[in-house]
Amino acid sequence: MITADDFGLHPGVNEAVELAHRDGILGAASLMVGASAADDAVARARRLPGLRVGLHVVLADGPAVLPPSSIPALVDAQGRFGSAMARDGCRFFFLPHVRRQLAAEIRAQFEAFAATGLMLDHVNTHKHFHLHPTVLSLILRIGREFGLRAMRLPRETTAPLLLRPWLALLRRRLDRAGIAHNDYVVGIENSGGMDEAVLLAALARLPPGVGEIYLHPGVVSGAAVAPTMLGYRHADELAALLSPRVREALDRAAVRHGGFTDIFGAPGALASA
Repeated sequence: MITADDFGLHPGVNEAVELAHRDGILGAASLMVGASAADDAVARARRLPGLRVGLHVVLADGPAVLPPSSIPALVDAQGRFGSAMARDGCRFFFLPHVRRQLAAEIRAQFEAFAATGLMLDHVNTHKHFHLHPTVLSLILRIGREFGLRAMRLPRETTAPLLLRPWLALLRRRLDRAGIAHNDYVVGIENSGGMDEAVLLAALARLPPGVGEIYLHPGVVSGAAVAPTMLGYRHADELAALLSPRVREALDRAAVRHGGFTDIFGAPGALASA
């Protein structure tokens, strides 16, 4: 699967997703429902029936859906989550009032996605926060009410040793819950730099199994998209998705591609895939 994160973050990201799907190899995108350009992203998705769209749950370094007055333990006065994920992860685990607010926000994001009328292809989280067991538990519990049947397993073959037990636990929990998932990802090590050369190299050495290659395309790059993405080369990633050489390499690899629905089957069949 070739996917794009941060759909809805910026009009330039949305334009890139549309271009990369219409004229390139992009099969799916993950929607940030609380972001400022989310409405534009949804409008584009509605005119692209082949684009699979999932929910990109934001619980760090991004906007919440609920107002600050409803989740004061989670966001600042502007309604944004911070980037201190280790600290916030401890608070999620140990503080019941924080967990209640977290559950409310996760539910609100699922509700916002459902209100778009788009089919829920998959769920993942901004900065892979569903590696946190509390976050994962809440997404699994709440998501089932909204048709959750597939999630991203952020397991790259070069994952650090310290992270591998968490990835193994995540995989076991997804399997026990009957949630379909990829076997590996490509995109973490070169996040923000998935240019043509990197993408061609990845396609030349795909491991066996179901893979997800995710990118951050845009018609503008770096801080023009978000202040925290200063070094990201969004435009280079878009160029990679539009590259004829990359398309030829994908065709030579002879793998099925699209979204999670295309790989694992229609929504009614995903749970048993």
